Amino acid sequence: MDLTSLADFNAVALHGGFGPASRALDRPKATLSRRVAELEESLGVRLIERGSRILRLTEEGLVLHERTRGLMAEIQEAGEAVASRAPVPRGRLRISAPVVFAHVVLVRIATRFALAYPQVELEVIAEDRVVDPVEDGYDLVIRIDPPRDEQLVGRRILGDERLVVAAPTVSIPSGPAGEAGSLALAVPAVVLAAASTDAIWSVRTEDGLRALAPVPVLRLSSLLMVRDAVLDGVGAARLPRLLVEQDVAAGRLVCWGAEDGPPVEIWALYHSRRLLSAKVRAFMDLLQDLAGREGKLG
Repeated sequence: MDLTSLADFNAVALHGGFGPASRALDRPKATLSRRVAELEESLGVRLIERGSRILRLTEEGLVLHERTRGLMAEIQEAGEAVASRAPVPRGRLRISAPVVFAHVVLVRIATRFALAYPQVELEVIAEDRVVDPVEDGYDLVIRIDPPRDEQLVGRRILGDERLVVAAPTVSIPSGPAGEAGSLALAVPAVVLAAASTDAIWSVRTEDGLRALAPVPVLRLSSLLMVRDAVLDGVGAARLPRLLVEQDVAAGRLVCWGAEDGPPVEIWALYHSRRLLSAKVRAFMDLLQDLAGREGKLG
């Protein structure tokens, strides 16, 4: 049995189709289809039902997938264990990161890494969905306030907080500061499309806590779009410090206060069953430099 064909079959079964497997592996769909056909021919059985819009494994395909996917994972981990001993990082490194973090912070780290380690093919995917490092084929995932997960380990690389900001032309609502839950002051706001309609912003100011009731005048699908609208004076918004700290420092935005609550934590995580390879270790070391960004904006 050809191991390459078997690995391709398991990838197709795991990702739910030739198309998703092609995107996850960055390999042509036609190649995967040919490999699976060759495996079927060598075994003399049909593994995948053709003609269905949804991938369906035959009974033989289900048995083969269940019996071999664990073995293939162990073979991959054995190869990664050997590769982790290599003194020079090499090979492909795939990273998933939230859109704002990828655009504002990670691109500069990725550039430094690419220049320092030319033998590594680095791929950074900016996406806000929660991916599975194994199923989606990522060596490292960046997550904001991740829940505890026994299958993932890693490091806290940065702390952040959410600031309520507006253009200098937008007036700060007047009213006494008080306890959270006191009478909220209405403010025109730019919010995410999925934001709650009855949200209250509890904001820490120099005078104490202030409750703001955002009145959405514009709903947008990404924080980058929200920031642009706030810069144009549409209204106030609650945005990550990482995204707006330079605008505040330059006077393009005014910070009304920070959201009351625990700090935001940003983590770099990898699967606990995988040994820390030289390429992942090198990238994690660069991420540690981000700690110096904390506390720059007072």
